[in-house]
Amino acid sequence: MPASTWITTAAAVAATAAAGSLATDPSSRWYRRLRKPRWQPPPSAFPLVWTPVYALVAVAGARTLERSRGDERAAFARAYALNLALNAGWTALFFRARRPATALAEIAVLNVSNLLLLRRAARTDRVAGLALAPYAAWTVFATALNGAVVRLNRDR
Repeated sequence: MPASTWITTAAAVAATAAAGSLATDPSSRWYRRLRKPRWQPPPSAFPLVWTPVYALVAVAGARTLERSRGDERAAFARAYALNLALNAGWTALFFRARRPATALAEIAVLNVSNLLLLRRAARTDRVAGLALAPYAAWTVFATALNGAVVRLNRDR
C-alpha cells in the first residue's frame, strides 16, 4: 500500500484528534458543574479509548481508499472527510459552545455517518469495515452519555 494513502488518512485523523483535544476542557468550571451520570468514565479514560479508535479509523480509511477506484473511491473520500468534520464538530459544540443539546443533535448525525462509512468500507474491504466498528460503538456510547448530560441538566 502506498505510503501516501497512509500519511493522508493518518494526517486527517490526527487533525481531527488535535481539534478535539484542543476544544475539550473537562476541568472547566462549566463542565465540572454539569450533572453527569454515575456511569460516566473518568476524563483520563477518553484519550485511552480515542487513541486506538482513531488509529483504527486511519487504517480503515487507508485500506478502503487503496481498494476502491473511481467514483466509489471519491464517494468514500468525501464521506470520510465529512465524518471527520462531524467528529471534530461535536467537541466544539459540546465543550467550546457549551451546547450539549445541539451537540446531541450533531452526534446523532455523526452516528448515521459512522454507519454509512462502515457500510461503504465493509463493501470494499471487510477488515476496514471491522476496523470502524469500535469507532461506531464508542460514538453510540458517547451519544448515550451526551443524552444523559442533556437530561440531567435540563433546568440549566
